[in-house]
Formats: sequence, C-alpha cells, structure tokens
Amino acid sequence: MEQLLNVKPKAPSGSGPFVFMSPAAWLINKKLSRDFWIVFTAAFFFDFGISIFVFMFNLYLLDLHFNDRSIGLVNSAALLGSVLGTLPAGLLTRRIGLRPMLAFCLVAAPSLCALRALAIGESAQIGLGFVAGLVLSSWGVCFLPAVARGTTPANRASGFSLIFSAGVGTGILGGVVCGYLPQWLSRAGFVVEPVDLKRLILLVSCGIAVLGVFPILWTRLLSSNTEASRMDGPKNRIGAHLLKMDPFLLRFLPAMALWTLVLTSFTPFANVYLSRNLHVPLLRIGLIFSAAQVVQFCVTLMTPMLFRSLGLVNGIVATQLLTAVTLGCLAGTQNTQFAVVLYLVFYGMQWMSSPGQYNMLLSNVPEEEQSTASSITLFCNALVGAGSTACAGILFTKFGYPCVLTGIAILAIVAAMVFRILVGPSNRSISLQQQVP
Repeated sequence: MEQLLNVKPKAPSGSGPFVFMSPAAWLINKKLSRDFWIVFTAAFFFDFGISIFVFMFNLYLLDLHFNDRSIGLVNSAALLGSVLGTLPAGLLTRRIGLRPMLAFCLVAAPSLCALRALAIGESAQIGLGFVAGLVLSSWGVCFLPAVARGTTPANRASGFSLIFSAGVGTGILGGVVCGYLPQWLSRAGFVVEPVDLKRLILLVSCGIAVLGVFPILWTRLLSSNTEASRMDGPKNRIGAHLLKMDPFLLRFLPAMALWTLVLTSFTPFANVYLSRNLHVPLLRIGLIFSAAQVVQFCVTLMTPMLFRSLGLVNGIVATQLLTAVTLGCLAGTQNTQFAVVLYLVFYGMQWMSSPGQYNMLLSNVPEEEQSTASSITLFCNALVGAGSTACAGILFTKFGYPCVLTGIAILAIVAAMVFRILVGPSNRSISLQQQVP
C-alpha cells in the first residue's frame, strides 16, 4: 500500500516483494499516530452524517416539487459559498490553527444543514445552501492537512487510503438505513408522509455529523499553531502564495479543475436521474447507493495495485477514461437494469483517483503550505463546480439526460488528456516503487 512520493519503502528483513498480514498486523505495521485516529473518528461521524444528508437532500427537494433547474441552483449556491469561503478559511486556519477551525465546522455545518431540512421555499434553500457552503469549505481546507499532520511520509499514503475507504463504508450503512427506514416505520405502525420521512432522515443525519466534534476536542497536535508561527513573513501569506505559486501547483490546478467540472456536472443529479428518469423507488435507490459504496470501497482498496502497475499519473488517467466510457454508455441506454450497473461503475470510478491526486498534491508542497495549497485547490474546484452544477441543471431540463451525458463523457476524455499532459511530467520525479502488504 506504500506508494508515497519520493519514498522507497524498505521491505521487512527476509521478506519477498509481497508480504501478507492480517488487518490488525497491517495497522500496527503502519504505526499511525493517535492524532490520526482522532481525525479518523471525527471524519467517520461527519462523513456518515453528511453522506446521508447529500444522498437524501435532492430527493427531499423533489418531494417539495423542485425541478432539475431549481435543484441545480440550490446545489450551485452551496458550491458558490464554498468558493467565497475557501480562501478565508485557509487564512483563518493558518492564524488560529486546525483544531479550532475543525471544531467550528463540525458544529456549524450540521446546524445549517438542519435548517436546510426545515426550509421549503426555493429562495430560503438557495440562501441557506450558500451559507452552508461557506462553512463546509473549512472542512476540506482543514481535513487534508489534519490527515497529513497525523501521518509521516512513510505511512501517509496508507492513512489517506484508510480514511477514504472508511468514508465509503459509512455511506454503505447510510444507504441501507435510508432505503429500509420506510418499511421499518411501517411495520412499527407509524404512517409517515414521504416528505416528512425524508426530513426526519435529514435531521438525524445532522445529529450524527455533529458527533465528530467530540474527538477533535481531545487532540493536542492539531491545536498547536505551527502554521501561524511560520506565516509571519510576506512570502508565506496566501496572497503572496497566489502570486508566486509552486510550478507543480500551477500544472495541477487546471487538470484538477477540469476533472471537477466533469464530476459536478452529473454527480449532484445522480439520484434525481435514478428517481425521475428511471423511476426507481426510494428503497431501491437506497440499495443502489449502498451497492455503489461497496463498489467504491473495493476499487479504492485496489488503487495501490493500479498505481503500482501503471504509475500514479497513468493510473489516474485510466480511471478517468473509464469514467468517460461509462458516462457515454449511460447516455445511450434505455434499459433500467443496465443503467443501474453503469451507474455503479461510474460511482466507483469517479473517485478512484482521489487518494492518488491528493497524495500527489500534499506531498509536493511543504508542510507549512499544505493548508494554503488545499484551500487554493478547493477554491478552484468549488468555483468550477458552482458554475457547472447550475449550468447542468438548466441543460438537463432543456435537453434531457442522454444528450447532456454524452457531452460530459466527451469532456471526461478531454480532462484525462489534459491531466496526462500537464501533470505527467512530474511523474518522473515520483518514486512509485512500493511494498504491497
């Protein structure tokens, strides 16, 4: 599982190229720190709650008689809030430290999501979505450096893979709960209207997400203001960093933004596509969502082998091309069962490259600049996503899903080519020799 940049893992004495061990032995061998496990626990609760919220929210809007255009505007407002909040969140994180910002996000974001579950008007949803996006931007800015801070160069890749996989696993449980909850309530004698049931699920998911703040309050490493002590000079300010960015970051940002354009053009509408176009009931959507999480979990565990075989950049490009093929097939099929299979493949492939991409980003910037690099990357991604989600909602309403999905598939091919051209040269400086336990 070791695939970290510029690191050649040393095989244990007397071992061959492959060392097989139990999961417990594997975790002990990685020597992950106490602070990593604290961040892992916080991310578990937060990701569990937010994943349920994201899964159910657009279906909730459908029950409130929102169309694709309105849903696109609501999601775009949230992404626009992320655009405006990302750089200030990065600056605040460097000033006050990771722990206060993480604690603030873990309390404020679920609270705002709860308000979104209670609002019924389009204007209110757009406004609350924007404010929620402002707050949620601090999670992405703080989360990646927190994982990096709790790991070492020798185990960082394993830490990222583990925490990404756990996030997928929480989604599996969330999909099952969302799908079967109506049946469970019905058997218990409760008769709940669909819109009220979805609202209840959204509120419970917010309660689960806020539990993540308690582990963060126990950690000490993340409360140390190491970044603030390193940022006094003008060269370490975010504004100066924007004016004089690392050459790798200048190549990485356009490639990452283009791939974000692909993902945010369809992913926010995936459940709407299943419900409205394929007429899949909530129970099956929940099971499909859980199955998609299982697929994503499995392919995430396979990424080290993929990167070892093809190389980091080539492996990422391969997953992007497969995503493009899946979207193209999804645009051309009218068979519900085949469309569900394609959806599962798409869901697994779309994030398969994420551990490699973020590993590549954070391992190419100094530790004191990780929050800045994360905030700049997330700022660009959110800026692109805000526009693409709004435009996609309008296009889906006007032209339908098959035509627009074909365009997104073509865009995914372009994104893969751009990533290979812009980021490929840096692959020569990356050591990809790794030990796969």
